[in-house]
Amino acid sequence: MICHIDAGNGIPIYEQIERQVKFSIANGSLLVGERLPSVRELAVQAAVNVNTVARAYRELQQQGVLDSIRGTGMSVSAAAPDICRQDRLQMIRDRLRSVLQEALQNQISVQEVRSLVDSEWQSLTQQDSG
Repeated sequence: MICHIDAGNGIPIYEQIERQVKFSIANGSLLVGERLPSVRELAVQAAVNVNTVARAYRELQQQGVLDSIRGTGMSVSAAAPDICRQDRLQMIRDRLRSVLQEALQNQISVQEVRSLVDSEWQSLTQQDSG
């Protein structure tokens, strides 16, 4: 399923797990009703503490992304795809806002920003198709 953990990126490990679960749901890799690995299984898989995975799962359950199934673990909730797509867009929006604030502070025009975005988008999409 997941989990690539980068201990040096500044994002808490439990949050990295949350994000990866959400992104997997948003892009359709994890489907509604699908069971997630147990806390212990994922902890071994990701080489992290069991409590860290438990915290991530608990947070996801509180957000309505995961449902607890008595005796079998966690599964993707019916509401999860919409929640995860909205969260993914919000994360991108937040990062984009930060970049735009920096551009504004450096007096980069809207046209220059659009040109940069178009250029980078084109470059990335060509890499993906090549």
